Amino acid sequence: MGITAKEVNELRKKTGAGMMDCKKALTESNGNMDSAIDFLRKKGQKIAAKRGDRDASEGLVVAKSEKDNGYLLCLNCETDFVAKNNDFGVLANSLVDLAIETNASNLENFLGQKYLDTELSVSEKIIEQSGVIGEKIEISAFEKISANRVIAYNHPGNQIATIVGLTEDEEEVGKQVAMQVAAMNPIALDQESVTQDVIDRELEVGKELAIQEGKPAEMAEKIAKGRLNKFFKETTLVNQAFIRDNKKTVAQFLKETNPNLKVTDFKRYSLSI
Repeated sequence: MGITAKEVNELRKKTGAGMMDCKKALTESNGNMDSAIDFLRKKGQKIAAKRGDRDASEGLVVAKSEKDNGYLLCLNCETDFVAKNNDFGVLANSLVDLAIETNASNLENFLGQKYLDTELSVSEKIIEQSGVIGEKIEISAFEKISANRVIAYNHPGNQIATIVGLTEDEEEVGKQVAMQVAAMNPIALDQESVTQDVIDRELEVGKELAIQEGKPAEMAEKIAKGRLNKFFKETTLVNQAFIRDNKKTVAQFLKETNPNLKVTDFKRYSLSI
């Protein structure tokens, strides 16, 4: 199949690898982006991709919570100029406030809600504002968490936001964990939450790298499992080193604060790669 320049540029943006390496990876992978990333990893190419982040254009990411409910919403536009406009910020914040007020269960449900004191639905309001601003506007992310306590964190500039669900009402601790999620971008809550597809991919890549290093197949299997454990420590929230004290994990930090305190869920969205 033919590989387009757009696909090559997308892979380069995700991985930091060279143009020709990206083109070869996509060709070898029949255009499959995930397979191409794995191909580059196996070849030892530089990988800057952050798992869990999704491509987006311009806009704002806003997270808010009210005790046991929290929402994260990304409102997109076409240019940075519009994203930095005060009216656009007001619109984004009003949408998150409305989500909390209506207790919307998902994006489809939310788009059908009445927008404030108008006769328009949220979907119709967004279309209206697209006409006013002259740019395409859309909601590219809509996440909800319900827990005994939900904490929201908005990184300065509103390009990254997170929400974290807790078993106990520990606001300050929740803020620190929400900042951890923003900074360290975990792919899952704990080892058990990592999908089998991801585990299989990590084992495959780890084994291939060990073989390339000259290790026999039986040893390569053990090395791959060791690398998988390291992967869990680096990419699952409760097993990550706590950013404010890297001598302890997030799980240890929570237990020391309150033995009954646990994270039940988290959501993160970033407009940046």
